[in-house]
Parts: sequence; C-alpha cells; structure tokens
Amino acid sequence: MLYLAAFAAALLVDTIPVFAPPAWIVLAFMIINWKLNPWGIIASGALGSVIGRYILTLYMPHVSAKIFRRSENANVSFLGKKLGGRFWYVNLFVMLYAISPLSTTALFTAAGMARVNPWNILPGFAIGKFLGDAWVILMAKVTADEATDLLHGHVSWQTALTAAAGLLLMSCVLFIDWRQLLGHKKFRLNFKIWKQ
Repeated sequence: MLYLAAFAAALLVDTIPVFAPPAWIVLAFMIINWKLNPWGIIASGALGSVIGRYILTLYMPHVSAKIFRRSENANVSFLGKKLGGRFWYVNLFVMLYAISPLSTTALFTAAGMARVNPWNILPGFAIGKFLGDAWVILMAKVTADEATDLLHGHVSWQTALTAAAGLLLMSCVLFIDWRQLLGHKKFRLNFKIWKQ
C-alpha cells in the first residue's frame, strides 16, 4: 500500500506546472520512516513522476494559453521545439538534467507549451529520474535529515539552494527571449508575459 502511496505522491508533485517540492523528499521520508525497500519506492516514485510529467505536457498548452500572452507562448514554444530535435541528443540531455538536483518543471513546461510529443523526451527522463532518485537514496542519511527538517518547518541551506536554483531556472525559461537568444544571439529579458 505504501508503494502505491509513493507512486501517487510522485505523480501528484510532478503534475504541478509551478515550482513544487521534489518528489525525492517524500520518497526518502517514506523509506526512512517506514523502513521500506528503497528500490521498490524508487521504482514506484519514478513511474509516478514519468506519468506526472506526461500529464503536465498534455495540459500545459491549454493552461499557458490562458495565463500567458501570445508572444510569451511563442517564445517558450521556440525553446520547447528545441526539445523536439534529434531523439538521442535530446534524451541524453534530458537524462543528465533529470539526474541533477534541479527541478525538471521548467523543462516539461517548455515542452508542453511547445506541444512537443512527450514520448520524444520521456525515455531520457525515466532513466534520469530513476538514477537521480537512486543516488539520493544512497545518500539516505542526508536526505532523511533534510526531509524531516522540511516537514518540521526547518530548511537547510542545501534545500534552500535547490529551491532557489529551481526558481531561477523557471524564471529563465519564462523571462528570457529565446527567439532573440537562439536565433539572433542577443540576450533580452521580457517581463511582460502575463495576460491582462
């Protein structure tokens, strides 16, 4: 039953299109608190995350059309279309990115806004998510301390740094003019992205 709960928690967290806590915190807490088989929890969580990100890419185009200006949708879509490139290169990038402690929310938000076929990026994400979560579980003591602190309202500098990096990455995806940067090699920020 707890393995199903790990699946559901990862699914829920990775379906949210804004910055949400990483699923590994919940998974690590479950492993430490209930002395569960780490590999079963990692596999359940990775499967939940993959399905959650799939769902995110399916509904993101509809949400973004309602909250962002047309120009911002076109801008982030341009970035997302780069994710629709060569299958192996894109999946290698997504896999390495998913292994890192950075949130993949920005990546899947851009892919969803660009209407990229999720099956073009999910294989790399699935492998990276499993490996990344496995690495976190191998560092279970540190992870468990952070998860317990977070649940008790205490935030370590590592957790705060990861959250800040995720927020910065999401801001970069939304506020950088990707057409200018990738098409014309000009760096430009655009903060007028919301519909009025």
